[in-house]
Amino acid sequence: MTENRMALLEMAEKGGDLDFLRELVREVVHELMDAEVTQRYGVERNERSEQRSDQRNGYRTRRWDTRVGSMELQVPRLRHANYLPSFLEPRRPTEQALVGVVQEAYIQGVSTRSVDELVKAAGMEGISSSQVSRLCASIDERVQAFLERPIEGHWPFLWLDATYVKVREHGRVVSKACVIAVGVNTEGRREVLGLRVGPNETQGFWKQFLRELLGQGLTGVELVISDAHQGLKRAVGEVLQASWQRCRVHFMRNILSYVAKRHQSMVAAMVRTVFAQQDHAQARAQWRTVADQLRGQFPRVAEAMDAAEEDVLAHMAYPAAVWSKISSTNPLERVNKEIKRRSNVVGIFPNDEAVTRLVGAVLTEQTEEWATGRRYMSLDSLQQVTPADADDPEQALAQLDEQVA
Repeated sequence: MTENRMALLEMAEKGGDLDFLRELVREVVHELMDAEVTQRYGVERNERSEQRSDQRNGYRTRRWDTRVGSMELQVPRLRHANYLPSFLEPRRPTEQALVGVVQEAYIQGVSTRSVDELVKAAGMEGISSSQVSRLCASIDERVQAFLERPIEGHWPFLWLDATYVKVREHGRVVSKACVIAVGVNTEGRREVLGLRVGPNETQGFWKQFLRELLGQGLTGVELVISDAHQGLKRAVGEVLQASWQRCRVHFMRNILSYVAKRHQSMVAAMVRTVFAQQDHAQARAQWRTVADQLRGQFPRVAEAMDAAEEDVLAHMAYPAAVWSKISSTNPLERVNKEIKRRSNVVGIFPNDEAVTRLVGAVLTEQTEEWATGRRYMSLDSLQQVTPADADDPEQALAQLDEQVA
């Protein structure tokens, strides 16, 4: 103990505060590793004992990036076991992806979001191309395995949405759409079913995305929930041949844009009375009543309600227990917020592959969290929902090809 204190005092007398702190952390970590090896294998260094379960075999060097800087650790080696310190556990997929994107941007000269400062804030001093290649390759492999996995079972409810990120392309910065599909199966479990990165949300892009989901095994879709993107709506009708629910939250925002701010609370309260009804028939009757009441003072609101009645109330054809979950794209909005939180750190992505890497890692983590949590919908509420007729995805694709021909 006295020797350790003397060593710490010697470090304190050297250099600046950051160097001292880095050396202090290294000394403490080395002591921790020795203690872990002793506890696991029952023997001190240079000690002979019958309780010994392994033998030390020198050290191996391991780089460790921390918030006080990068340091080289001497990790104890054993003759038979493979010792990994508890504090050097692999990063989570999203953390790896974030580091990979930042590193790739740094190497390619993307400094729009002060990537140098980000790297220093993460405690990293230098980055090599080989490190980036190794890191990104491992992330890409996991993300692609997740995105290309077979989709098994029936998925009566499907949420579709897009979020936009900035990508550097041909010397300029453009917005790219990340289209995402989230589904709930007949067991009430949520999963991210797909991700694609494209230039924009055209009808053709959505059709290609949905066809790829069918090719992976997506089947049994009865209701698709999304915003009022016309290309998406037409693609859903052509490819999935499912009912469509217009997100009621987006609809409310749209109609309130036609109303002066002082009247918005009143109009919103009147429209919400529709969603408080007990069944579909009552909701439709109340919808028309409210539209007629608003027609004189707010004609544009009434016209919007006339046009959107079927789409906004489509969820009421299903059990009331699931209305709150299938009436809007809120489940996807939360996912999009997490994507934005992570992507804002990067600012501008160097290429589409970097977008897929980071966003795919976020979606992988999200699906894992859903898998270990409770069901999104109860089995009782899903018993009344029967799978769609097109149970075979290959048959659905064949029918679509016939329609196109």
